[in-house]
Amino acid sequence: MAHLDVYLNRDARTSNSRPYVVELQSGLLDNLPTTIIAPLAKPQSVDRLSITRLNPGVNVKGTDLILLTQDLAAIPRSLLKSSVANLSPQRDEILAAMDFLFTGF
Repeated sequence: MAHLDVYLNRDARTSNSRPYVVELQSGLLDNLPTTIIAPLAKPQSVDRLSITRLNPGVNVKGTDLILLTQDLAAIPRSLLKSSVANLSPQRDEILAAMDFLFTGF
């Protein structure tokens, strides 16, 4: 597993509006049983106005999505199967969103 890998959201309750999740935890911590993820949502499914700095737009397999940084979760690593994409080209935007979430800057 690699930092910023994208996986299918396997939760039937949320997968329609949030089809993917992105792993945010460093690959250096792959031996931990859990990992930190955030959902990637379809823009039309987000009820509130997104904050560009907190919720950067990404594209996965031709689908425009919004990173819901504020919805971070720790999940068992075993729930993630094969990655379908990697968002490393947007690393700076994603790390800035996490920094904004935690520090307000």
